[in-house]
Amino acid sequence: MATGDVRTAVQQKYGEIARAAGKAGCCEPAGSACCDPITSNLYSGAETAGLPEEAVAVSLGCGNPTAMADLQPGQTVLDLGSGGGIDVLLSAKRVGPTGKVYGLDMTDDMLALARENQRKAGVTNVEFLKGSIESIPLPDSSVDVVISNCVINLSADKDAVLREAFRVLKPGGRFAVSDVVVQGQVPAEVRRNMELWVGCIAGALHDHEYVAKLAGAGFSDLSVEAWRVYRYEDARTVLAEAGLDADRLAKEVDGQLASAFIRATKPKREACCGPTCCGNGSESV
Repeated sequence: MATGDVRTAVQQKYGEIARAAGKAGCCEPAGSACCDPITSNLYSGAETAGLPEEAVAVSLGCGNPTAMADLQPGQTVLDLGSGGGIDVLLSAKRVGPTGKVYGLDMTDDMLALARENQRKAGVTNVEFLKGSIESIPLPDSSVDVVISNCVINLSADKDAVLREAFRVLKPGGRFAVSDVVVQGQVPAEVRRNMELWVGCIAGALHDHEYVAKLAGAGFSDLSVEAWRVYRYEDARTVLAEAGLDADRLAKEVDGQLASAFIRATKPKREACCGPTCCGNGSESV
């Protein structure tokens, strides 16, 4: 799938969802939160209490990265593909006034919605940035924690995303994201479908591929923890919305896809092949 085609499709789909926030019913347009088994029931009432309704309505993730990232007061956090801002606003509470949270998104309508949600919530330790997750507009070693919620699977160049996440993390910084992963074989027909790509499924990595790509980017302490496995009826809902033969394909993907928590760490010292190869006499690690 060409990078440009995927990016355009994602911008169009999520721009439509942002423009419809607060104006449509629960499942209009297709893909809004609560409409399918992937995006529903991710946050507790205590977490969403006090957040703008529009931030909750366009929560399109597949997990709750703020709950599993162990955020601490004073930390700097980056949310890749921040959408309407729900995870940014939740993170801002956890890091407190001495911390900072960046939300990065490439869709103008989502950025406008997120900034309005920030204003309504009265949160000041937040900044929303326009850009792509393949080219993060932040300096090297500037972030303590990178989070993301079912967005990396939307990228056609996941290696670039992970390299960029590694670059902006401080030594010892953590990668803690929610994403959809493949645990078995997904039919080629599903992989090719653009509607499923922008809906999180077709672009998903196999769990072992995710680990390999994280390692290739330089991360250590790698883990992929599946917490919600999608069964026949779950898959049938998503496939039917994409206009595919839901009854046939749902049987083939039953149990093959899952929402997962993915964790990794940027080593405190970068690996070196020997005492002289780094050019500064550093010891290997």
